[in-house]
This record gives sequence, structure tokens and C-alpha cells, in this order.
Amino acid sequence: MTHRDPAAPGLARLTALIADETRAACLLALLDGRAWTAGELARTCGVAASTLSEHLGKLVAGGLLAEERQGRHRYVRLADERVAHLVEDLAARVAPEAAARPRTLREHGAGQASARGRTCYDHLAGRLGITVTDALTERGLLRQDTGFALTDAGLRWFDRAGIALDRGGRRPLARACLDRTERRPHLAGTAGAALCGHALTVGWCLRIGSGRAVRVTEAGERALSDLLGIDPAALR
Repeated sequence: MTHRDPAAPGLARLTALIADETRAACLLALLDGRAWTAGELARTCGVAASTLSEHLGKLVAGGLLAEERQGRHRYVRLADERVAHLVEDLAARVAPEAAARPRTLREHGAGQASARGRTCYDHLAGRLGITVTDALTERGLLRQDTGFALTDAGLRWFDRAGIALDRGGRRPLARACLDRTERRPHLAGTAGAALCGHALTVGWCLRIGSGRAVRVTEAGERALSDLLGIDPAALR
């Protein structure tokens, strides 16, 4: 008599969906948290639009992507934070072996900017994300010893900073996400998304180009210094 885990078929289907280089490239591109057209993804992945359409159909049917149509345009995005967390975690585990020397100065600059600061779905990552996470922890606003959790002081800090937290949703308030470049966890979950969204809305951070990279503005340096005691030099 066999005792195969009933989750095995579903896990096999999920890994088969990701186990294709073009589909993996789509998932990684969509980690910026925005909706992309099929044409944009086709150009990014370097495949024909007809080829990509087939891959997108599989990812949507498999529940990894959500699809929206506006007129003749088809937009896709990651289905939810759980998918983003899965993709980022898997990418972080293969990052060292996947690293390659940049072929051009432009690639080198883009890589440096992304490592310095970027979005990971809807929260901050790279050195910026780690710096903010460390500052929250050092000031007793975030605990990491038993998994990520905001302290009572942390909840009050978000209120004082004017960053609204949705405490009634099903999403974890704080969650650890393994940073692909720093190899350490940064803050994700509701709190991570709220902090990132606030930073982009009020101009603490600005997106660089069309990718995931972000930079901290002078206003952001002042705010993070005042609110978390972060040395502005650590944000550059």
C-alpha cells in the first residue's frame, strides 16, 4: 500500500509550470508588481508574441498569473503576494550560480542600481530593503527572533509616520522575504507593502526607468533619518 502525499500531483504541476525558461523570465519580470502587456513581456523575454501567448495561457490557467483585458490589450500580473514570495525565494536560492558578468556598461549600471534598491513585488528590497528592515529591528519596532512580527511600538510607529496598515486582511502583517542579492531577509507582508507604497507615493523613493530599481530622494533620506535614524550615506 502506498502512502503518497495527496499534495504531490499539485506540486508537480506547479513546478512544471515554472520549469520553463520563458515562463520563469515572465514571472521574474512581473516581480515589479505591475501589470504588463503581452507585447512588453515578449520583448523582455526575447520571444515572439505568439510563443509568449501560449506560455501566458498556461501560467494563467495554473493560477500563477491574473489576466485583465482593456479593449484590445491584454494585461497580466502575478496572481498575489504568495506567488511573488515563491518566485523571489526560488530566485534567491539560485542567484549565486545564475550570476553573470554584465556585457555592457548599461547592464552593469542597471545591476548596481537594482542591488542598491528595488521593489520586490510590492515591498522594498536590495540594500535599501535590508537597511530599513535592520533599522526597524534595532529600534525595537520589528522582531526577527521568532519570525517577523511588528511589536506594539512598531504598530505605533507606523501610525505616527502616517502609514496606514490594513490589520483586518488575511495577509500576514509582517513576513520575511529572502533578499536575492543581500542573501538576508527583508520586510514583506502588509507592513512591507504599506511602507513601500507610502515611500513611492510621498516621494521618498522614485522608480528608475521601467524596471524594479528605485532610488531614495533627498526627502526620503531626511524622512528615514528622522524616523529610523538611518545615515543618509547608507541609502546611496
